[in-house]
Amino acid sequence: MLRRFAKEKTAVFGLAVIVFFALVAVFAPLLTPYDPLAQDIPNGLAPPSAEHWLGTDKLGRDIFSRMLYGARISLGAGLGVVLMAGLVGTSVGIVAGYVGGWLDEALMRITDIFFAFPSLILAMAIAGALGPSLQNALIAVSVVTWPVYARLIRGQVIVLRDREFVQAARAVGVGHTQILFRHLFPNTLSPLLVQASFEMGTVILAVAGLSFIGFGAQPPIPEWGVMISEGRNYITTHWWLTFFPAMAMLFAVAGFNLVGDGLRDVLDPRLRR
Repeated sequence: MLRRFAKEKTAVFGLAVIVFFALVAVFAPLLTPYDPLAQDIPNGLAPPSAEHWLGTDKLGRDIFSRMLYGARISLGAGLGVVLMAGLVGTSVGIVAGYVGGWLDEALMRITDIFFAFPSLILAMAIAGALGPSLQNALIAVSVVTWPVYARLIRGQVIVLRDREFVQAARAVGVGHTQILFRHLFPNTLSPLLVQASFEMGTVILAVAGLSFIGFGAQPPIPEWGVMISEGRNYITTHWWLTFFPAMAMLFAVAGFNLVGDGLRDVLDPRLRR
């Protein structure tokens, strides 16, 4: 699989971008020349220079330092939401697909309720009800994301539950729990990994969007959505306030999408060249 993945040049590029951002996030305290929260008002709105590589914001805070710490928040938020939503959605989907009957109907009607609302609008409503904060934004995005995993995994389990290896396990007396976690779940990992790769980029955008409109991370937290929101009033005169955080978000999301495309091509036999 690794050899096939290595042949997907765009996917390898995307992986390199993700690794770069991950290293930046991990080593941000060592790479930042300034405290991301330290204010230097006399030097506010300074353009990119040798002293401040990406300029400063209206309070004189170094944009470069804030962007590095913003990578920590954005990647951490994406990973946290994908893990939470994936755990809940996978559990719901695998149980619904295997058990079937009234339980399947009940669980799927619940997921249909979440699909009936635009995801961003529902996330805004949940975040607004819980109160504006990064933690509540992550909860809100997780709530609107898990149904995607539930539908995906349910479909996979319905296809697999009547396969010969599952019937053989039942015939020798293997319990339902073992069938679920030793036979069915491992065979759903391929589509789950592909979906998680795509979902990372979607979550980063969703969390940044909630922060941009005031429902997510709050100033002075150096989150990319917050940085873009703070610089939007200066976009025509001090372009660096919004340009650099937006470009960081663009490359991060593109990296995850490219990796998702590569994983899909490698793991799906129908798409292999």
